[in-house]
Amino acid sequence: MMGAIDVLSLARFQFAMTTVFHFFFVPFSIGMALLTAIMETMYVVKKDDQYLKMAKFWGKIFLLSFAVGVVTGLIQEFQFGMNWSNYSRFMGDIFGAPLAIEALLAFFMESTFIGLWMFTWDRFKPALHAAMIWLVWLGTTLSAIWILSANAFMQHPTGFAINQTTGRVKLVDFGAVIGNPQLWVEFPHVIFGAFTTAGFALAGMAAWRLLKKDHVDFYTKSLRVGLIVGLISVVAAMGMGDLQTQFIIKDQPMKFAATEGIYKDTGDPASWAVVELIDTDKHEVKDNIEIPYLLSLLSYHRLNGSVKGMNTANKELHAKYDKQFGKDMNYYVPAKTLFWSFRVMAGGGMLLALIAVLGLWFSRPKKNTLLKQRWLLYVMGVATFLPFIINSAGWFVTELGRYPWTVYGLYTIADAISPTTTAGQLWFTNIVYFLLFSLLGGVMVYYSRQTLRKGPDADLETDYGTTTDPFAKEAFSK
Repeated sequence: MMGAIDVLSLARFQFAMTTVFHFFFVPFSIGMALLTAIMETMYVVKKDDQYLKMAKFWGKIFLLSFAVGVVTGLIQEFQFGMNWSNYSRFMGDIFGAPLAIEALLAFFMESTFIGLWMFTWDRFKPALHAAMIWLVWLGTTLSAIWILSANAFMQHPTGFAINQTTGRVKLVDFGAVIGNPQLWVEFPHVIFGAFTTAGFALAGMAAWRLLKKDHVDFYTKSLRVGLIVGLISVVAAMGMGDLQTQFIIKDQPMKFAATEGIYKDTGDPASWAVVELIDTDKHEVKDNIEIPYLLSLLSYHRLNGSVKGMNTANKELHAKYDKQFGKDMNYYVPAKTLFWSFRVMAGGGMLLALIAVLGLWFSRPKKNTLLKQRWLLYVMGVATFLPFIINSAGWFVTELGRYPWTVYGLYTIADAISPTTTAGQLWFTNIVYFLLFSLLGGVMVYYSRQTLRKGPDADLETDYGTTTDPFAKEAFSK
């Protein structure tokens, strides 16, 4: 029994590690595609060579993030077969269609137009060339839809039936899978989070260079583009997060109660806990600081209404699933992790919005005093990493709040693991993956820093010499 628990814990840790690392780069890549497209479009419209230089320069960072995202995604696909083979068998009919479409349509579109965009700066008219990076962005966005349709099914299964012979799910309504209500509150939240990530990461990198008074005009314009996109996106992400919360309150009450640290049903009106001490063993809250009425307002958009606690949600889940999964199931989710992750996500989003407002105010064209606000440049520089932390916190809420299910209400985590996987194999692969991810992350950071140090005057095509043909022998003689 202990060996089985060890295998399950190690498999969960490995999948969490690989997913979090993959999720560092995918939202950043999606957002950088949008920012690069905006910059090149501004060049087409304004005929300002500064924006062309910005598109080429920040496009290098985008290409780095895209490459690392692809590699980390491939590792995850191997994991499904190695560590979660039971899950792959159970879900194969559902996942097959959206993931095949993602690979054959969206990813093919991304990779094709990235290649065309990279090597054709002088071969097409500016507007046509800009259209290519927009098509890259469209491909990344479509990829997100297809991937999240699979994740949405895991949160809220639709369009399926159980094969009574094999015990696996089978696809009976593809339209229901794509029209899943969970998908259409999850996708906008994730995609605006991606734009937020890239906007503030770009602004933060520009802020570090402005601290050195390096290419002031170039980095100021870059910073403003990043902050404008970041501010719009973070506000939109918070709005879509509210819609997602309304859905979760009804669909996954245990998850919602955990994000608010509620074991017992609240009174009416419900107070919102800013901080609290949670005892997960005794299923109780020892101490907290609350704001009256706020939880009712956040939950129902009115000043009254009680909220169901985890104890009640647990009883309801046992009443619903005991016949199928037994009375020994533990439906309590990791409340401490969800409680603090939600506050990191929400509080971090508000902090980013404040930083964007201050940055745009002090960098306004008619009275730019940004260089005098060195404290703000330092804050923006440090905030480069904040969106990645916020994304990870949001992922913890989404995925850990589904415990003990891999597919909510249908298939448990314990059932999903490969039957032949051993603890020793998982220890070995955990170490290998950690070292590999550390190397990939180090390469990404190193080359990003090198790009920033070289600055925007390093032409995109200098790596290929004077030729515009990337396959000419001169391109390989450097």
